[in-house]
Amino acid sequence: MHTVQLRLRRDAGLSEPEGTPGALTLATPFGPAALRGLPPGAVAALRALAGGGVSEEELAGIVTSHDGEGGLLRWHLLLRKLSAGALLERAVTSSGGDPVAVLRPYGGGPLRAAAPLAADARVRLSRFAVAAPEDGRLVVRAPRSPLGVELAPAAAPLLGLLADWTTPAALVCPGLPDATTAAVLGLFAGAGLLVRPTQEGKDPERGAAPLAQWSPADLWLHTRTREPRASARYGGSYPMRGVQDPLPVTPPAFPGPRITLEPPDLDAIAKTEAGLTDVLEARRSIREHDAAAPITLDRLGELLYRTMRQRGTFTGEDGQELADRPYPSGGAVHELEVYPLVVSCEGLEAGLWHYAAGAHALERVADPGPATRTLLDRARSAAMMTDDPQVLLLVTARFGRVMWKYETIAYSLILKHVGVLYQTFYLVATAMGLAVCGLGGGDAAEFAAASGLDPHAEGSVGELVLGSRPGGAAGTPPQWRTGVPM
Repeated sequence: MHTVQLRLRRDAGLSEPEGTPGALTLATPFGPAALRGLPPGAVAALRALAGGGVSEEELAGIVTSHDGEGGLLRWHLLLRKLSAGALLERAVTSSGGDPVAVLRPYGGGPLRAAAPLAADARVRLSRFAVAAPEDGRLVVRAPRSPLGVELAPAAAPLLGLLADWTTPAALVCPGLPDATTAAVLGLFAGAGLLVRPTQEGKDPERGAAPLAQWSPADLWLHTRTREPRASARYGGSYPMRGVQDPLPVTPPAFPGPRITLEPPDLDAIAKTEAGLTDVLEARRSIREHDAAAPITLDRLGELLYRTMRQRGTFTGEDGQELADRPYPSGGAVHELEVYPLVVSCEGLEAGLWHYAAGAHALERVADPGPATRTLLDRARSAAMMTDDPQVLLLVTARFGRVMWKYETIAYSLILKHVGVLYQTFYLVATAMGLAVCGLGGGDAAEFAAASGLDPHAEGSVGELVLGSRPGGAAGTPPQWRTGVPM
């Protein structure tokens, strides 16, 4: 025989101000909530919720023992508000009192009642559901739900049994009574983990429905970063504060040779270069390079200076060292780095280099080898080029710069930064009369092999091919308009 118990969500707390009868303060992930003018029965019931699992019947008994039957209506209204505020957990417990499954809120959604499913209802586990260990239990979540189900080992086989269509009547979980299995299925339904066929008998997550075009990974990234209600911590929550110090704005220098670059004269450039509107209209993705007149070190250095250089640093109010660069960055964290992989550049030896944005210099990272060869082959294929690009610009992210401060949105923020950096490269290269083409994918593992960097600390997140334009790099508008729109 199982029971259903309620308790205060585990990341919330209850305190009682001294000298104020009937007053309680709930500490929640969304901020404190003050409760005033509570009758004694409601105070005792809230204490019971904070102390551990208690059934609704037991809560009703606590309330009536203090406030009589008349206090029940007010208590049920308060209980409904707590549920709607995502402040309660609901557990299905075994006859011994141990939780078999717990419906727990992670974000701001209401805790849904564990309504029983019809015995002949066809259900299966959502193809977007993800199971992961947490606090010694297996937790199952769906991307658009603020709720999750925590499973004890006895209930874990349900995941395999729900991989295909079944009904509650046909579902038999070894070690669980049928009634307990049905109650756990109710928690699954409340957390949005189960799929029901459409009225036409079709699978709503496959076929022609909008959900069919989404992979689980893409839908999780989208909803995790765009639906704050699915998480109690969103945005600048500083998840790594107290765990590690923020990374410095400038990464450690590579031990190889360094080439100091000459800064370009921006005032002189501004007097002769085309205006923003002309450059925007002329922007194209150009995949052909002039083999007879490759890009020069001076031109590469000017491009890097105008797009990536570190114009200054300062310390934020949170103690993190921040930077100013020509392109925008959320929180001024500027986690992106650029590694030119050179094949043909006049004045610069072939191989992998790192642009030291603070010093306006190039640092030698690696000689050409199997890993750099793979990176070039993949870039050439992605750009549909017949020859190697003269330079492959590899954009990396020092993930800790963003993840020290931002939660749930960290990786999507990095991708936004990659996008604005792409556009900055495009516009400056177009103004300079260079050929540039952004790529849609790359190989983070091969970059790690080539650079020797830990891919979880700093990994590649973008690539562009760069070179001289065929027919000269003068930069007249007719020349600019050769290329493929992208």
